[in-house]
Amino acid sequence: SSHFGSRAKRGSSARRCCFARIAVRGACPAMEVDYGEDEAAARPAGRRQKGRGGEDDDRYAGKAGVFDRLPHDEDDAGPARSIEGWVIVVSGVHEEAQEDDVFEAFAEFGDIKNLHLNLDRRTGFVKGYAFIEYETKQEAAQAIKAMDNQALLDQKLSVHWAFAKPVGAGRRRR
Repeated sequence: SSHFGSRAKRGSSARRCCFARIAVRGACPAMEVDYGEDEAAARPAGRRQKGRGGEDDDRYAGKAGVFDRLPHDEDDAGPARSIEGWVIVVSGVHEEAQEDDVFEAFAEFGDIKNLHLNLDRRTGFVKGYAFIEYETKQEAAQAIKAMDNQALLDQKLSVHWAFAKPVGAGRRRR
């Protein structure tokens, strides 16, 4: 055999003998912790819980399920305000309507902050609905009242609030 082969054999057999000697003789030193007199009193006698809630602090005591609430209006049902304004949804929009057509029809009721007229990707035509955002609730309410069941490009529109609080949306009782 070559010089390298005998070396590898010697190393592996030496390792095997060393491990066998430790296992047979029980010469593996056990690691023991020496607690001083001060530390023995501080160490808990029972099983110690690790992680969140393992210590006695008042962060979690009796506060489960208690959340801050947003201020709500007196009326529980009705329209809900979006982040920036009051949004209405217009359905029944003609498929060949342009954004300008919808904008001109609804601009007379107030300043339109945002108008979304979604298009079908395949055909390129309007999907049949639009979202219109007004600054104030009164402007949006006027647009709903005036334009609901009216015609735009010979097609009847249906206009409603986009976001509404459900009836009985007050505080829930457990």
